[in-house]
Amino acid sequence: MQDAFAHCEALLRAADRDRFLTTLFAPAEHRDALVALYAFNVEVARVREVAREALAGEIRLQWWSDVLGGMGRGEVAAHPVAAALLASMARYRLPPEPFKALIEARRFDLYDEPMATLADLEAYADGASASLIALAAQILAAGGEPGIGALSHHAGLAHALAGLLAAFPIHAARGQLFIPLEMLARHGADRLDVKGGPATPQLRAALAELRLRARHHLDVAQQLLATAAPAVVPALLPVALAGSTLERMERRSYDPFVPVAIAPWRRQWLIWRAARRPRRIFG
Repeated sequence: MQDAFAHCEALLRAADRDRFLTTLFAPAEHRDALVALYAFNVEVARVREVAREALAGEIRLQWWSDVLGGMGRGEVAAHPVAAALLASMARYRLPPEPFKALIEARRFDLYDEPMATLADLEAYADGASASLIALAAQILAAGGEPGIGALSHHAGLAHALAGLLAAFPIHAARGQLFIPLEMLARHGADRLDVKGGPATPQLRAALAELRLRARHHLDVAQQLLATAAPAVVPALLPVALAGSTLERMERRSYDPFVPVAIAPWRRQWLIWRAARRPRRIFG
């Protein structure tokens, strides 16, 4: 089993270095389970890129659903991420529902259907991001109830919205639209504005509104932070990058069709700083 956890660590280090770095601030006894959880997230988050076609992606996601439902035991033993994840679920009594919500959110990634409303977008973010924070917090609480439902919701939404805004150029290039249609319409923009540069004033206004929404969730999470036990803080550390990401999009030179980049050394510093002073996570 230790080989399975080692595989998860190598995968996480290569594919999601930010979350890998956050695990280093967790107690050693919980680190393997966090690594397994985040490696599972890597597996389902990159399904579109790996599968290339929607049907193949659906099959991969259904396989994970079956694993969580207790099926395919022989295949699980041969899949190190699945084996490590199930061992961690059993040890920390992790409920299957948040995992299923995460998988269901990732089904949207397989297609090019636009996000219709802000409510739809935040439901997606809840499944894809807030669920992950809640599960990580339960691991850090040694399998107990961490009691941060509202905090994980707002932190997860802030993290997801900032990440989707940062990924806007990538999504636009491949025809995906996460900016809600209702938000585009409110500012006089449409799908044509998203197909390529230069960015119109209407598109910029819609993106600015979504940034304000992400800021709102950061502010609420900041207010709720006092309700969280110090032990669960490492589950929140990935959100430490959200504020800095949004800042770069608020500069006059910001071009929505050019990727927003934060240097690796600075990403590491932001996580380290937040671990030392948790109030900086949402600052």
